[in-house]
Amino acid sequence: MNSIYAQSFPDQCVGTWKGTMHLFNRGSLKDSVKVILTVAKTGQPAEWVWKTEYLSEKLPMTKDYTLRLKDADKNIYVTDEKNGIELTDYLFNNKLYSIFETEGIFLTSSYELRAKELIFEVTSGKKIPIADRPVINYSVDNLQRVVLKKVH
Repeated sequence: MNSIYAQSFPDQCVGTWKGTMHLFNRGSLKDSVKVILTVAKTGQPAEWVWKTEYLSEKLPMTKDYTLRLKDADKNIYVTDEKNGIELTDYLFNNKLYSIFETEGIFLTSSYELRAKELIFEVTSGKKIPIADRPVINYSVDNLQRVVLKKVH
C-alpha cells in the first residue's frame, strides 16, 4: 500500500479548509462564494463531521453532514445529510466520488486531496432525450468548483 494512503482519506482531511467556490452555468462564470469546510472526528469509529459553510451574502447556508465508512473492503462511504437522505460515496486512492439523481437532475460530486489542497466539485445536468439509442447522454449544465486550502 502506498504510504500516502496509509491514513484514511477522511483522516487526511481533518481540519479547517477555506476557499472560494466558483459557480458556472454552461461554461460561463456566474457567481462565486467563500466556503469553509470543517472535517473532524465525531468520537464514533469511522465517522467524521463534514460541515460546509457557504458564506454568501444572498443565500448563506450550512450543510452539517456526517461522513461514515460503510464498507472498508470496497472503499464505500456514506454522506448522511441528517434529514433521511444518505448519499453513497466511492473512494479511489485520494478521491471520493458520488453520483445521484434528485427531481430529474443528475449530479456528480467529488473531493480530491492533492498535496495541501482539497478540491470539491459538483456538476449537474439532465437526461438528453433521444429515442431508440443504446447510450443515454446527460448534459453538464452547471459546475461548482472550489480549491480549498487547509488553515488549521
